[in-house]
Amino acid sequence: MKNAANLTFQWHWEPTMIAGRECPLAVASDPDGMLIDACERQDAGEEGVIDPFWATTWRAASGLDRFLDNYSLEGVRVLEVGCGTGHAGLAAAMRGADVTLTDGVDDPLDLVRMSVEKNGQDCTVKRLRFGQDTMEGEKFPLILGSDVTYLRVLWPQLEECFEQHLADNGEVLLSDPHRIIGNEFQTWIADRPWNYEAHKVTLDDDVNHPIRVMRLTRK
Repeated sequence: MKNAANLTFQWHWEPTMIAGRECPLAVASDPDGMLIDACERQDAGEEGVIDPFWATTWRAASGLDRFLDNYSLEGVRVLEVGCGTGHAGLAAAMRGADVTLTDGVDDPLDLVRMSVEKNGQDCTVKRLRFGQDTMEGEKFPLILGSDVTYLRVLWPQLEECFEQHLADNGEVLLSDPHRIIGNEFQTWIADRPWNYEAHKVTLDDDVNHPIRVMRLTRK
């Protein structure tokens, strides 16, 4: 893990409700500034610049966290894809799951490692890019993803990741704040070999804007 002092951006500990209790979460201090910087570099023609959407903890992660109250996770192997700050994966770990947290970008993983250690969890943290990286032979009964369906171009790679890593009779839980593109994802995935269910999770901070949790199982 990088020493925190060697990170290329400012960060801080943010008190966050995870698995029903307040926990410190390592987060970027200026996600808006980081996004503006990335856009300016892209406009200038720099290649390989990735939008730092991982720098913010999205409400969808809190909704997925709360939805996990419906599960008995003690000893269950769980994979979080596109983990960002790692909120959802940590929520599973704090409920007793054996969690692997992954993202396609290294910077958030450095923060996630700090959060895992700070909260006394024993999680695996590694890089996993949809459609490019594979954890050979590793299968998980439960795969989590928070706000990972916002780009159509990623859907085939995301599905490939599920096919590679979901255990037999396993399930995938994906959360989003009822984005329009999430409705399109529902139509897209329904035409593929997946069963789809949608569940609504109301959060205390804004009861008028619930989170959608999409549950996928193989047909």
